[in-house]
Amino acid sequence: MKAQNYSNHTRYYTPHHFVFYPVVLTCAGVSAYLVFQQAGSALIWLAIMGLFLLLAALSFMMRQHYALNNQNRIVRLEVYYRYFASTNKRLDTLAKPLSFSQLAALRFASDEEFATLTDRAIQEDLSADEIKRSIKNWKPDYMRA
Repeated sequence: MKAQNYSNHTRYYTPHHFVFYPVVLTCAGVSAYLVFQQAGSALIWLAIMGLFLLLAALSFMMRQHYALNNQNRIVRLEVYYRYFASTNKRLDTLAKPLSFSQLAALRFASDEEFATLTDRAIQEDLSADEIKRSIKNWKPDYMRA
């Protein structure tokens, strides 16, 4: 497996992204085409196209919603624990709390730079992208949903 870093940390789920969605969107496209080709049944094909688009939107929301909510809770706990383990201070009691996107970016930092980068993120209010770009030793996360 290739080493994970900033440029390749995005992950796809092949059956969902490259099979299900193309099939559903192709069916919606064919339905849209038939709306104009079969004028007598245009309303029926428009309804079918709408159903395919609704199916695609709902499946995307549901798939992402459950997995990401659970993952976000785990990431937040992981970052809080790592900060406490490395500094013996509670991260959630600091004066300026970090946003979830900042916490999520910090999880890619190696143990050696984690506490320092966390403190810097708090002091300088670094964005998630700035945090990721500041990481020198990327700690990969191959188990994301």
